[in-house]
Amino acid sequence: MNKAVFLDRDGTINEEMGYINHVSRFRLFAFVPQAVKIIKDAGFKIIVVTNQSGVARGYFDEELVWEIHKKLVEDLEKSSARIDGIYYCPHHPQEGRGKYKKDCPCRKPKTGMIDLAVKEHQIDLSRSYMVGDRYKDILFAKEAGLKPIFVKTGYGIGEYSFQRNKWKAEPLFVAENLLEAAEFIRNSTG
Repeated sequence: MNKAVFLDRDGTINEEMGYINHVSRFRLFAFVPQAVKIIKDAGFKIIVVTNQSGVARGYFDEELVWEIHKKLVEDLEKSSARIDGIYYCPHHPQEGRGKYKKDCPCRKPKTGMIDLAVKEHQIDLSRSYMVGDRYKDILFAKEAGLKPIFVKTGYGIGEYSFQRNKWKAEPLFVAENLLEAAEFIRNSTG
């Protein structure tokens, strides 16, 4: 069984811009390629898991999500960094339109994306981590049996500063960004 680090996308890997409605708005954080290499060198698979309800809301079509993920992969490969999989949920239970309006098992904090990744990549969740910039990523990690790491990029700094006193679940570690999270993971797994 493999161990993995699951990464939220917007605010963790790239700049948080609300709904990224054009590929030109996708901006990878400069530290991400180095963070990905550290995680890979520590023996982890890297899996991106992201809610993309902009599709359900009609802000953009699903092809744009694929285009952005292609750019993500290409940007990382330019720095010799590689991820192993990308899973996304285009649905929303209330705001969705047409086939995208549904309460599906893949929308975080439900674990459908993790369940699929476990099957496709033979992942041992007890040895794996989740890194994200939202409290719901902590809940998602706990629900899936992952070790949660919270980053202060994206929405992270605001959620941590103003909502932390309401959290019912705590992260294993709070990092300034994905690079610091990657170093924590490397040092924790020796």
